[in-house]
Amino acid sequence: MYTLTSKQRAQLRALANPLDTILQVGKGGIGPAVITGADNALTARELIKGRVLQNSEYSSKEAAEQIAEQTGSQVVQVIGTRFVLYRPNPEKKLIELV
Repeated sequence: MYTLTSKQRAQLRALANPLDTILQVGKGGIGPAVITGADNALTARELIKGRVLQNSEYSSKEAAEQIAEQTGSQVVQVIGTRFVLYRPNPEKKLIELV
């Protein structure tokens, strides 16, 4: 597993700012559908933004960490109900980290 430097995290946070939220964790929790969706999105985009709904049993931090663990990605940022995950695509790099 790789670790991100603070400079790389800052770069990824800046890139994630304009992104739309494409992943939602609700009362259904973090099931296979959420993990598959996150995995596919990370492969296609490398950087995704997710959100935890109020009716979820998870906090944003818990959800982000659990999804990151199951998808082999890194938690870049957690703010309020939103979180950002990053996983480089070894075959087709989209984001060049500093």
